[in-house]
Amino acid sequence: MSKRDYYEVLSVERTVTEVELKKSFRRLAMKYHPDRCPDDPHAQEKFKEAKEAYEVLSDAQKRALYDQYGHAAFEGGMGGRGGGAGFGDMGDIFGDIFGDIFGGGRSRQPRRGADLRYIMELDLEEAVFGIERKIEIPSQVNCHHCNGSGSADGKTVQCKTCHGHGRVRMQNGIFSIQQACPHCGGSGQAIEKPCKHCHGEGRLEETRTLSVKIPAGVDNGDRIRLTGQGEAGPSGTPAGDLYVEVRVREHAIFQREGNDLYCEVPIRFSQAALGAELPVPTLEGEVPITIPPETQTGQTFRLRGRGVKSVRSGRSGDLICRVAVETPVRLTRQQRELLEQLEASFNEGKAEEHMPRAHNWFDGVKQFWSKVTS
Repeated sequence: MSKRDYYEVLSVERTVTEVELKKSFRRLAMKYHPDRCPDDPHAQEKFKEAKEAYEVLSDAQKRALYDQYGHAAFEGGMGGRGGGAGFGDMGDIFGDIFGDIFGGGRSRQPRRGADLRYIMELDLEEAVFGIERKIEIPSQVNCHHCNGSGSADGKTVQCKTCHGHGRVRMQNGIFSIQQACPHCGGSGQAIEKPCKHCHGEGRLEETRTLSVKIPAGVDNGDRIRLTGQGEAGPSGTPAGDLYVEVRVREHAIFQREGNDLYCEVPIRFSQAALGAELPVPTLEGEVPITIPPETQTGQTFRLRGRGVKSVRSGRSGDLICRVAVETPVRLTRQQRELLEQLEASFNEGKAEEHMPRAHNWFDGVKQFWSKVTS
């Protein structure tokens, strides 16, 4: 049985471009692939025919021979690899066409070194005002003896494993997986005389000391990227980046929420009842705060602009002081007598006038029990 014209098989004109040729074969491959058409006995032959046609027409040299001599160009060993493309290497051509879809393309992206992460613990004051600190980073650096090339004489030759292509194929049935050459790492070049200091790696282990400037206003979890300060790439390729991640220690006085600071201010109940002026701490020193008479525990007072200056917007947050009324302890005899007199004075009059929250609470309790017992 005579073979069909390859252009006819792929349903293209003789003037077809490489892009149109690939598109046509892709359509036929997806349509007739045996795994997609297990119940069609003719699918395998149609796929084989389309693959054979594409292998010839996609190769400029083979296409020129085919245009001049037809199928006779590949009979008796003409055409480079001998005969038409057999079904046994179907995965190879299938991988070429769909490599860009499944990530097995031929492009060789330049490799780079690994990124590194460093956890830097800071006090709240250091995070708020910024700091410059030296850190030690153990990492791989470019070999000083071969300038990172890995070659003792600075020369490379074509890799014998991938023949300079940088990629090799792993065949599995009708499919093939294309991956970076394990010998040259995808560069297509190999080293004949490895550097004796780095053994051809182009990198050595070394602890570096870096000075890191932490900007004012950073918060817990913020990261600072130092470009090119990660591990050196293999064979002189670019280095990775270093990410310094900030961890802020708990503070004895302040809690931070965004750009606001919170602190608790303990006061005596006499100060809460009569009012007072108290000094409260801020990150820049003490400032006075006025406590009005009859202040209740939990009441907050806001000091504008006394919080943290944002590292992004430059705006400063606030300091929120939360009052906590403390019950006095270790009373003297005189203090106890005075408190007893105060308590007695409450019992003589209407206590609810002095304790509105307690009065409302007791009213609520009475209503609750009346509903339960009714």
